[in-house]
Amino acid sequence: MNARMSYREAAVEGASPVRLVILLYEQAQEDLREALAAHRRGDIEARTGYINHAILVIGYLQASLDKERGGRVAVNLERFYDQVRSGLVDAQFRQSAAALEQQIALLMQVHEAWCEVERANLATAGASGAKQAENQMQSATEADSESEARPSAEWKA
Repeated sequence: MNARMSYREAAVEGASPVRLVILLYEQAQEDLREALAAHRRGDIEARTGYINHAILVIGYLQASLDKERGGRVAVNLERFYDQVRSGLVDAQFRQSAAALEQQIALLMQVHEAWCEVERANLATAGASGAKQAENQMQSATEADSESEARPSAEWKA
């Protein structure tokens, strides 16, 4: 097993759903960059393999959509994934570096949006965690104050 696979496996273990989506976007982008490099080398077999893998990753993303709870966002993402897959098939058919670059750019934009969601979630969790710690500290302080104010049974003679 190579270092990259070990890193990816470690990143996936315990990852939040948003982090998993981000990792899938990163995989699709990497696949398409490799496909672009293969295209430039004239390696049709490698280009096809990388594009096919990116299409598979996009399929995983699309299959994970919860259309009942996701509402309009899920519907828009489904359209986006259809558009990207169609663009990848077209890039493969036309053997077009420009079409591959366009799909990479689209994935990068939506990837950044998912990163923003993750940052917002972490900030909310951090603020929530800080508030929870503050509340626990305040409760502990109040409990200490109350115990100091009440004489203990041991001190009563």
